[in-house]
Amino acid sequence: MTRAVWLKADDAVGDWDERRKRITAGLEAGVDWVLVDEHDVARVRELGDVNVAAFRTGGDVDVIDDAEADDAEDAEPDAYVVGKNGEGDGTVDLPGDLSGSADLSTLRRDDDRAQGSYVRIFDEDYEAFAETAAETAEYTIVVGEDWTIIPLENLIARIGEETTLIAGVTTAEEAQTAYETLELGADAVLLDSSDPDEIRETVGVRDEAERETLDLQSGEVLTVERAGSADRVCVDTGSLMDHDEGMLIGSMSRGLVFVHAETAESPYVASRPFRVNAGAVHAYIRTPDGGTKYLSELKSGDEVQIVDLDGNTREAVVGRVKIEKRPMFRVELDVDGDRVETLIQNAETVKVATTDGRKAVTDLEAGDEIKLYYGAEARHFGEAVEESIIEK
Repeated sequence: MTRAVWLKADDAVGDWDERRKRITAGLEAGVDWVLVDEHDVARVRELGDVNVAAFRTGGDVDVIDDAEADDAEDAEPDAYVVGKNGEGDGTVDLPGDLSGSADLSTLRRDDDRAQGSYVRIFDEDYEAFAETAAETAEYTIVVGEDWTIIPLENLIARIGEETTLIAGVTTAEEAQTAYETLELGADAVLLDSSDPDEIRETVGVRDEAERETLDLQSGEVLTVERAGSADRVCVDTGSLMDHDEGMLIGSMSRGLVFVHAETAESPYVASRPFRVNAGAVHAYIRTPDGGTKYLSELKSGDEVQIVDLDGNTREAVVGRVKIEKRPMFRVELDVDGDRVETLIQNAETVKVATTDGRKAVTDLEAGDEIKLYYGAEARHFGEAVEESIIEK
């Protein structure tokens, strides 16, 4: 499931200067959406590239000059949200019969006047109101008055698959709970905080919630032999990797070898902690979505998966791919009776993870145990398939 962080930055935050500071902190942290009042949409567009949702309300607006007014009229948000200064936030009482609800009527209109609903959960009646709104709303934002799990649990169970459910939170800790509630969790959180640290931590919680943890195992080295020259690929990312991080590479999709990032110092070259000397152009590399790509396919802007020795993963953007002809080793491994292999450059700066620690491929010997990710599923265009495919 893809998680998201929305940042609340309407006039309840304060004047435009206060709102701007909060939005800027959100953009720098990497929030997915900013929720503002309709008259601020153009201003947010000028600050950076982010999805913008706007409360559709007739409330007061800041005084702006004619040029800003023209920009505001021209700027359209990515989604309109109803509920502020209405039934959703309790400004207007809920009708006894929800068929008479003004907020729900706006959501049900066919002129795209609103795609989202904002509901403060005061009691069970407002839970029911949120459930009804979710039948139509693409986005359903629910904010508890006293942050408790029970209303969120109820709504996840009842409407979790009907809408993008967004839970209102004020801290990263609350965000983590929202993402984990009933295991399924909320699809997104709406963060109401101006603290840059809290915003960054909430984005970090989002990223952690999306990442998988892999079960790495060991394969016994059967053969290490020179294999002549091949077109070797170095993957240079826009991120620095830690000493225990690398990428999963292999000639066979079912067995991907852990290859360390070049974080270690060498008598011959400086460390390059943004780089993994991955292997030959034909080899697979694992991607953050659980798929694979050929190393030859990678280009600047693609995402690859970084993994550490415990199997924790994160994503990194490829900044550059270097392909050069280099001498190679063919490394053959046994994994529970199955044979897998890969081609790795014959260079002492290229290191793999063994049960005895990091080891240069030039020092590998038969009998060494190497860490790898092993999966019996076949691959078709990088996707796992239930099909018999022979790789040899």
